[in-house]
Amino acid sequence: MDVHTAIETRRATRSLAPVGITPDLILDLASHARLAPSCSNNQPWRFVFVYDPAGLEALKPVFNQGNRWCHAASLMIAVFSRKEDDCIIKDREYHQFDAGMAVAFLLLRATELGLVAHPIAGYSPKKVREVLGIPEEYRVITLVLVGKRSSDRNPFLSEEQIEAETTRPERLPLERFAFLNAYGG
Repeated sequence: MDVHTAIETRRATRSLAPVGITPDLILDLASHARLAPSCSNNQPWRFVFVYDPAGLEALKPVFNQGNRWCHAASLMIAVFSRKEDDCIIKDREYHQFDAGMAVAFLLLRATELGLVAHPIAGYSPKKVREVLGIPEEYRVITLVLVGKRSSDRNPFLSEEQIEAETTRPERLPLERFAFLNAYGG
């Protein structure tokens, strides 16, 4: 699969089927994430890959009520960083941007492998830190949930989430975010 196809194919579906997670798969995903660019090659991203049943069970309370579908993930990846580990140029802190690029590489590799890798925002960063032992000075940026796309609808999905499972959410028209030579141009 080429990059264009991976970008076109990638979907953050919520109906997940179990998939076997191995240390080799985690090494593969992490190895691709680490190839992402970062300011001065600082590589500020940190990941905790959770795939053992006890660890997955311990993470269930971190999710908001509307995200009970997350419990079906075979792998949960906590993504975190801290500003001290990356460039700070005047008021620009790069650590979250750079961690986001590493996550994008991970998402595309997972797609290439036939997996769903779904980054989410509906969780408690404080609880994630507590469960995984992440020091307070790190900012938990996202959790990425990994599984196989399931043909069976997850029973915890809302009507809006069900709709998003079947059709790609609408994207902004290019003229709303891509300008030529100056803003609004």
